Amino acid sequence: MKDNDGGKLIAIVEDDPDVARIIEQVLADFGFRTLWCRSGGELLRRLRNLAPALCIIDLGLPDMDGIEAMQRVRTQTACGIMILTGRAHVSDRVMGLELGADDYMLKPFEPRELVARVRSILRRRESIPDTPPSQVASFGGWQFNLGNNTLRGPAGEEHLLSTAEAELLKVFVNHPNRILHREKLMGTRDVSPSDRAIDVRISRLRRKLEPAADSPSFIKTVYGAGYLFLAAVDWSDGRPGDGE
Repeated sequence: MKDNDGGKLIAIVEDDPDVARIIEQVLADFGFRTLWCRSGGELLRRLRNLAPALCIIDLGLPDMDGIEAMQRVRTQTACGIMILTGRAHVSDRVMGLELGADDYMLKPFEPRELVARVRSILRRRESIPDTPPSQVASFGGWQFNLGNNTLRGPAGEEHLLSTAEAELLKVFVNHPNRILHREKLMGTRDVSPSDRAIDVRISRLRRKLEPAADSPSFIKTVYGAGYLFLAAVDWSDGRPGDGE
């Protein structure tokens, strides 16, 4: 029996009508509503009035590169983003994940795997609790505002984290001084041994937090187990840090 996903709206940005039709059909079969946009510009116009739960974006769009479209979507909405493309280059995959895509899938694709990945992104995003804008986690001279995803350094420098980076740091500051397995850090997404998405996100955070990348102070790799966020975390709302 196919589950019903509550009619969540998925925007499909794809200039090939045959591919778009396949995606629309398989998502409709599993209870999703869909919106097909033939270009990045059309999607950006539609986002003024619609709030999709997820955008599936091809990289080879007729009016702009899919990476640019993804970045512009990020300025308008906090929805999930999946890149679905025929580009198999590692550099494209790394760049997409670096810039905040939730997942990257190659064409041709298996329809049930596409649905599984869409559901995984949505579950992972829904599992992150709403955070009061005033809640700030402080650790080692850094301040992370969980409400607006900003990270302020000891010298006052400020970074605006991508959605993927912020989700990862939220897990770390809520579970300091614990070994966290890759599955925990990726939420409900199934992680294979060859999946490098979590490593890319760890690398991005380390470049912002760690003065010496080859000797990290906060995010420690525990080989064969996962990662450890080594810090005492204090909360501006008075919630004590979890030092277990």
